[in-house]
Amino acid sequence: MSPAAAPSPIVFGTDGWRARIADEFTFENVRRCAAGVARYVVERGEQAKGVVIAYDRRFASEHFAAAAAEVLLASDIPVAYAAHAVPTQMSSFEVLERGAAAGIVITASHNPWTDNGFKVKAPTGSAGGPEMLAVIEKAIAEDAPIERRPFADAEAAGLVERFDPYEGYERYVRRTVDLDGLKAADVSVLVEPLWGAGVGWLPRLLAGGRIRVTELHQERNPYFGGVNPEPIRPNVDEALGILSRGGYDMGLLLDGDADRAGAADE
Repeated sequence: MSPAAAPSPIVFGTDGWRARIADEFTFENVRRCAAGVARYVVERGEQAKGVVIAYDRRFASEHFAAAAAEVLLASDIPVAYAAHAVPTQMSSFEVLERGAAAGIVITASHNPWTDNGFKVKAPTGSAGGPEMLAVIEKAIAEDAPIERRPFADAEAAGLVERFDPYEGYERYVRRTVDLDGLKAADVSVLVEPLWGAGVGWLPRLLAGGRIRVTELHQERNPYFGGVNPEPIRPNVDEALGILSRGGYDMGLLLDGDADRAGAADE
């Protein structure tokens, strides 16, 4: 009998860990990452604060997110779980708004469609810093047995809350942006979310006024139409071609998890 293969090393960069789906990015490795987050929260004695978990529209992202949640729930850490795919910055907002102990986002941002990723958010909503990541990576390297609590069981027990951050985010935006003034503008805007987690956010935010918002590629497509979901050429050439043919005053371009944006004029 051949010896069991050693677990693949997982190293977090400044914006999380990303890898190829089904190669290194597996349910087992996602659980290892979640176990590291659980250790961080438990060592700080902050289980009661809970952890926010969100995800994008990549292949199986919501299932990877649920797998991560089950590990946290086994450590008696309540989970705020996104009701649908949300932009990464919305998860950061939710962590801060709730005073959560940490946040997890399943996303590979603008990486190719073959990848997915695991981002960690500090209690401040920013990317996890060196001290936080050191605890997580140490737990991952130990490769200890990982306990899980079934998601449905924990949700029935009231340990899972599904959230939609839109209302809180709209209130936050209104602190610095005159949304009603924007809605009253007689302009046409083309939005290119590149099939990503930003779908629906700008039309929803600007609805109810004179402004006209048209959004491309609203359907979920984990293949991202065959382009990398990064708002640069040639990935956004279709949107730029539509803009150049007239009828729009500007274009707003988003990446796969909508935390990177571009803009183009007519």
